[in-house]
Amino acid sequence: MDFIKTHVILGFDVGSHKIGVAVGQTLTQQAKPLPRIIAQKGLPTTTEIKKLLNEWRPDVIVVGLPTMMDGKKQFTTDLALAFIEFLKTLTDLPVFSVDERLTTKAARSDLFEQGGYRHLQKADVDSYAAKLIVESWMHSDYSAAKLV
Repeated sequence: MDFIKTHVILGFDVGSHKIGVAVGQTLTQQAKPLPRIIAQKGLPTTTEIKKLLNEWRPDVIVVGLPTMMDGKKQFTTDLALAFIEFLKTLTDLPVFSVDERLTTKAARSDLFEQGGYRHLQKADVDSYAAKLIVESWMHSDYSAAKLV
């Protein structure tokens, strides 16, 4: 009897002061936002990351890689790359970067559609963007090849 293996993906949207977090799983190809974590210069505490890894036990980690619309680096690109290196010191899990152009804009738009301006003001846009990053990675051909 064949069983479908469900993989858990932990995703991050890196900013200089806060990092959006989301978790998804491959069975439904959906993700949900988690509470964001505080960062200093793009890096959270080791304790925060270990807590997330222990709680969710992911198979894969994805990190949004921000770039300009033309693909050039921006300030937060270096923060995301430093965060990826930080993660690699804490775990042996595979860590992938995901093009995150326009995810924050899409997150704001989705949240506004769900409940208007009030909902948008109260929502955690960073973690919702992380949700979009995880779902984007799960829907890519690259993720399917890596999770076989």
